Amino acid sequence: EVQLVESGGGLVQAGGSLRLSCAASGFTFDDFAIGWFRQAPGKEREGVSSIRSSEGITYYTDSVKGRFTISSDNAKNTVYLQMNSLRPEDTAVYYCAAVAGLDGSLMALEYDYWGQGTQVTVSS
Repeated sequence: EVQLVESGGGLVQAGGSLRLSCAASGFTFDDFAIGWFRQAPGKEREGVSSIRSSEGITYYTDSVKGRFTISSDNAKNTVYLQMNSLRPEDTAVYYCAAVAGLDGSLMALEYDYWGQGTQVTVSS
């Protein structure tokens, strides 16, 4: 059974940092791309970043480039999202997702498996 479990969310002041973790199980990590998405109240789910660690391929949405960094620890089957210089507009529920056979994508429809989400709140 494929499982994705996010952790690391919380409340932080603007300019602060958080590191999100996505622990994956039930599939061969190297065969999958892992993406981070976020959804704020009243807004559509947005692709933030993705990684295909076996190929060293990463993608970022423009609004987080230079502030967020995605990485993976293949030995732990875990993907991280380091978020620096956080802004109030980064406030959302953050989800990780997995899909087989892609190098990565910021399109939510392409992902098959989803975690339960973790709340990130950035105060001004």
